[in-house]
Amino acid sequence: MEKSSLNSLFVILILLLVPYEQELGGKMMPLMVVEGRTCESQSHGFKGPCLSDHNCGLVCKNEGFTDGWCRGFRKRCFCTKPC
Repeated sequence: MEKSSLNSLFVILILLLVPYEQELGGKMMPLMVVEGRTCESQSHGFKGPCLSDHNCGLVCKNEGFTDGWCRGFRKRCFCTKPC
């Protein structure tokens, strides 16, 4: 093999062995993220039909959860957090 072919092969192998990272908020984070289990519960503080995931999420954060969204036929607010 030619020297340039060996150099190209070496670069490709290095790129395959180095974990890929992306910049996120000033921090280097791995692209592949393993997530744990997520627990969910219907919000106790949300009143009326849930029409906005954003509003549901805000109520859930006030209840100590990490996020929330509208779900189901009856449009209820469900809160989530890592178990």
